[in-house]
Amino acid sequence: MRLSIYPHHSVCKLIVYFMFCLSGTSVIVKEGDDAILPCSLGTNENIESMLFDWKKEGTDHVFVYNPRINPPSNPGDKFKDRVLHFPGELEHGNASIKIITTQLEDNGTYSCFFPKREKTFHVELTVEPVLKDRTAENIKDAVPEPIVKILDDEGLLQCEVRDISPEITVEWWDKDNKTLPSQISKEQIKNQPYIIVKTTVTKSGNYSCVATQKRLNHQILTTTFVQLKEESDSAPQGFSVWTAILIGVLVAIFVVVVILCAAYRRSKR
Repeated sequence: MRLSIYPHHSVCKLIVYFMFCLSGTSVIVKEGDDAILPCSLGTNENIESMLFDWKKEGTDHVFVYNPRINPPSNPGDKFKDRVLHFPGELEHGNASIKIITTQLEDNGTYSCFFPKREKTFHVELTVEPVLKDRTAENIKDAVPEPIVKILDDEGLLQCEVRDISPEITVEWWDKDNKTLPSQISKEQIKNQPYIIVKTTVTKSGNYSCVATQKRLNHQILTTTFVQLKEESDSAPQGFSVWTAILIGVLVAIFVVVVILCAAYRRSKR
């Protein structure tokens, strides 16, 4: 049976999941989200004094609840500080756990075992990958950060990406992450193959060169700010016009005042 569980589900909804424990449950989350793995004897009895043990198939313990030990333990290094249970729900028979910030390595079958009752329940966890920068994961053939160049002051941009995999997609995005029209070519730079992507922008702002490798779930970008020459030149020109108008008004007022003062002096003679 398949059941998608996402972090926004409240704890109170866990009771809905208990009915699935006997037949096996499939939990699906996005990488980086939290995952709740449901488990219950199905009797709604208080299990505060009952030991239960969570394991992942092929690995060590994930979480152990022992009423004689406080706090409970999660001895596996891969799950250290990433597994929680629900103490306030134990009296209602809830032996579920939550895995914080799931990773792709968390995929697999988990078992919830009650030694006292000799009962085991299984949960299949599927962590769906997301596109993100995986540079820190040291993945083979993961493309490095793109090199961005502003070729002139009229909006011509160039992006250079190492061509180390046939599955690389390189694009220019605007500030709203919309793909811009571009020209793609391949060149040798210092005896290394590169993908060269050029685009011309018509507005000042932030633009990003984005390299994507879907097979590796790897996406990396470099963002640069572009200030177009025409826009930068127009600002001082506009300022000069308003300055000239202001000066002209002040001069006119001064001339009028001088004329009035002169007329007043003549009238006093």
